[in-house]
Amino acid sequence: MEECEELIERKEVAAGEGSYTMVLTRRDLSSLYPGLHLFTLRLLHGDLTLALYRTNTYEYSPTDPLDAESAARKEARDWEDLLSRDPEAFFAAHLERIGRPPDSGRPDVLIIQGSPRADGNCSIIAGWAAAAAEEAGCSAEVVYPHDLWITGCIGCYQCYNTGFCTFADDMTGIISSLRQAFLLVICTPVYTSTVPGELKMVIDRFQAFHAEMTLAGRFEPKKGLLFSVSGRTGKENFSCVTQVIHDFMENLHITPSGTLLIDSIDRLRDVRNVPGLEDRIRAAVAGALTGREGSA
Repeated sequence: MEECEELIERKEVAAGEGSYTMVLTRRDLSSLYPGLHLFTLRLLHGDLTLALYRTNTYEYSPTDPLDAESAARKEARDWEDLLSRDPEAFFAAHLERIGRPPDSGRPDVLIIQGSPRADGNCSIIAGWAAAAAEEAGCSAEVVYPHDLWITGCIGCYQCYNTGFCTFADDMTGIISSLRQAFLLVICTPVYTSTVPGELKMVIDRFQAFHAEMTLAGRFEPKKGLLFSVSGRTGKENFSCVTQVIHDFMENLHITPSGTLLIDSIDRLRDVRNVPGLEDRIRAAVAGALTGREGSA
């Protein structure tokens, strides 16, 4: 049991020729969200956790007849009943397999190219950023959300039970890459004053990474860069994009370390026509990587 957990119930359960300890605790996470409490039910044999169940108050909608504590207490009663009657059936159904998704890659720099155009201006910028990272002696991965299978977040908050999303799709690999990366680069166009839909889905699904770090009590230091392109003229066109991206980075404890906003692209057509832009992109990436082990 973690130090920040409040003990609700502890009970010895005899099963077959063995004896087990069932522990129900509550953890106050209201510093994250008002009224968020995590209930954890564990079956212990000595110090070994054999089975684990978690639920939290944010899983239950206003029309749901259940609440988190009632659900946890009911699960405890069900565990005790089945474990006492048929230990083999209990362990077949509940034996805890503690693990984490495998790391799909170990990039130093993760670049999310948020435009659905694989050959557009954001893709050009992403290429410059990747080249700058490699020149600094770092590995880089460019992700194109439009080409991936990513389900939208449904706000179920079950990630705060386990640290992982309930959906198993391509987002698992993106989270794995950011877990390893030191620098996150977001390249995005302005779509109706904000980011494209596919990029917003990625941002929302990163809540599972926030849950993972929160439950572990560990936030790795990372830096973030934003490069954004707008067809219209005027920096005011980026106000929603910068708010969304910077709030997203803050939520993941990523330090914003530079923003480049490129407007008037409807007139210029090609970011390669913007004087000095490639050098500024490369310099921003190199600057963010300064002091990073392995960088030039």
